[in-house]
Amino acid sequence: MSLRVRTVVLLAVLAVAVSLTAADLPWVGKWRINAAKSNFGEWTVSYAAAGPGEMQATTDGMTWKFKMDGKDYPDAWGGTVAWKQLDASSWETVNKVKDKVVSTDARRLSADGKTLTVVSKGNRPNGTAFEDQYVWTRVSGGPGLGGKWKSSKVSYSGPSVVDISAYETDGLAVRVEDWGESFSAEFDGKDNPLKGPTVADGFTMAFRRTGPKSLDYVQKQNGKELYKGTWTVSADGKTITIVDAAVGTNEKTTSVFDRQ
Repeated sequence: MSLRVRTVVLLAVLAVAVSLTAADLPWVGKWRINAAKSNFGEWTVSYAAAGPGEMQATTDGMTWKFKMDGKDYPDAWGGTVAWKQLDASSWETVNKVKDKVVSTDARRLSADGKTLTVVSKGNRPNGTAFEDQYVWTRVSGGPGLGGKWKSSKVSYSGPSVVDISAYETDGLAVRVEDWGESFSAEFDGKDNPLKGPTVADGFTMAFRRTGPKSLDYVQKQNGKELYKGTWTVSADGKTITIVDAAVGTNEKTTSVFDRQ
């Protein structure tokens, strides 16, 4: 699964004894992503030659280099990626975090060179399988993989129900059950570690409440800001909408979660 998409679904709860109530914290509850109402359409990625036998990828304002030799190369989020070209119009990539495979992605270019389809498969830490599909439309460049691509369709298998509960005297505790990822943060803007078997070292989250039903978040890695966004609960309390963007870009994504 794409880390970008996973980043916006890290909304879960670690049950702890607290003094706040759900009325004080409208985020508290169980939620599931509604892919039909979400919009990942402003997300772009670019591929370009970077030297003899070498390529580079750029997305979310970050760039990393690799070769099509099946070997592991560092990506932008503390993991590795291994690329292998299968034929003139298809590629396989293996994504790892902490030396463990997170997903194997199959990329295939359409006959007219205008569409790139990525099917991402793997197993979550709890043993359940996932299969996500991303369709990219060419913006510029070509032929082949090289050029700029914009996300046009995302078919996301999603996590199981996501829970949110109160933490300490003024904050939220978060856990994604299927992925074993968790963090706890008060609304003080301070960085708190994001942990999990598929999370690279150095990731943190920070919350700052901006209204009765809204908060801002910042995600960092090793002190560098990567993503910023807002979480807003609807007036009827039935949905959470997350709008976020990679720092330094205007490519916003919107994720909608329904209360269970």
